[in-house]
Order: sequence, then structure tokens, then C-alpha cells
Amino acid sequence: MSFGNTTENDILEYMFKATAFSWNAATNLTVHLHTADPGEGGVSTTNECAYTSYAAVNVSRSGTGFTVSGDSVQNAALIQFPQCTGSSETATHFSVTPQSSTQILIKGSLSASLAISSGIQPQFAAGALTATLD
Repeated sequence: MSFGNTTENDILEYMFKATAFSWNAATNLTVHLHTADPGEGGVSTTNECAYTSYAAVNVSRSGTGFTVSGDSVQNAALIQFPQCTGSSETATHFSVTPQSSTQILIKGSLSASLAISSGIQPQFAAGALTATLD
């Protein structure tokens, strides 16, 4: 798990210069699926899944969307992507962005690759999407 480069810069600007995050007003965060690592310098559309009917999923930026404990964050409720209605691909990574932004806040690899084809509906059960800061 890691932060995107822009987010790393935002954190340092906030910590050392009291510069507010540009995306702080976002009320939702958006979870994306990727077919390969979008990379530290990538954005949410880098290697993003594109199966027929795919759409990233908005999650409330609140205690109903995420829980934080110590140095870890996880989804508080089911995150369910649209069911695939055509084509196929394999998801290997995820990213989280502010709603209506491509800036990757945090990204990581899935614990297991997910083969997506017609009829498959990718999802993360509550507590299954976990990111830990080291």
C-alpha cells in the first residue's frame, strides 16, 4: 500500500506549511479497480478496469464508509461494483481518490487477483479492503 506522489506532496505541504488539502471538501471517496499497478505517479484512470458496465464506486467519507484503528483503515460496509455485462479482464490493484478527482490518495494490490467476466460482480465485504501505514 502506498500514497500517490501528489498526495505525498499534499501531506508534506500540510505538515510543514499548513497548506490545506485541495480535495478536503470532498464528501465521498471513490474506490477504483485496476488491471495493473497505477504507480506512484499514476492517476485513477491509469490501468483502470474497463469491463462492460464498470464504474468506480463512491463511499462516504465518514464513519459509515470507513473505520480507522491505529495505523489501518478499512471499509465499514460492502463496496459493490457494477456486474460485468461483457468483455473480461483481471483486477490486481485498487485505488482510492477524492470524488470527482483522479488524484490517488492511496493504492495497493489485491490479496488475490480477480478474474472478471460476464456475470461477475466485484465487491469488497465490510472490512475486506484494508490499508495499513507502515
